[in-house]
Amino acid sequence: MLNQLPVWEKLAKQIIWKQIGELKGKTILDFGSGTGITADYFAADNQVTAIEPSEDILAQKVNTNSYRQIVGSTDELKKLPSESFDYIFCHNVLEYADDREIIVGEFHRLLKKNGKLSIVKHNRNGRVMQMVVLLNNFDEANNLLDGQNSNAQQFGTINYYADCDVSNWCNGLVLQQTYGLRTFWDLQQNQEIQKDEEWQKKMIDIETRVSQNPDFQRIAFFHHLIFEKR
Repeated sequence: MLNQLPVWEKLAKQIIWKQIGELKGKTILDFGSGTGITADYFAADNQVTAIEPSEDILAQKVNTNSYRQIVGSTDELKKLPSESFDYIFCHNVLEYADDREIIVGEFHRLLKKNGKLSIVKHNRNGRVMQMVVLLNNFDEANNLLDGQNSNAQQFGTINYYADCDVSNWCNGLVLQQTYGLRTFWDLQQNQEIQKDEEWQKKMIDIETRVSQNPDFQRIAFFHHLIFEKR
């Protein structure tokens, strides 16, 4: 399954899953589940519910293991019973949502006491690095430095937010851990070497080593945040 993905997506999922850790016998919600790769992975040992609004994306859904798939968005969150999940995943979703404060509030309601929330989000500094180093797009880099949003071809406007905003939107969610993600590997432009499994292993190792270092987190393309419900 993973080997069929682009290298960047394969490495990202492996690192994110490693940061989440081994979960067994848990109730899990994957909000904005996409093709269901993460939902399917954790469904091997857990009871997983996945929510995804795009029927086009769901047409490519991975379903090796059994999990519940719901088509929809925030309205579907509101139908779920309170305190019904041990863990919620929300990866690369909130940047594209107009009602993200409502979504975060629903996450708090749905989590059990001491439940965890995993959020993967864009990091503005990393996006500036991408524009300058990889794309030579100085206008976009300057716009980002001026506080403007940017655009993703498939999903539309990327509405950036700070790591601390989630706890500001809902003070019952306490930030437990911050990880940098995609710090180095996008800067490697040799497409052939990226296919090498030994290279991939070494890249995962060094990405993991610097992921909790604040200096490297500042320039990582993405941040992975773990919150706990208090």
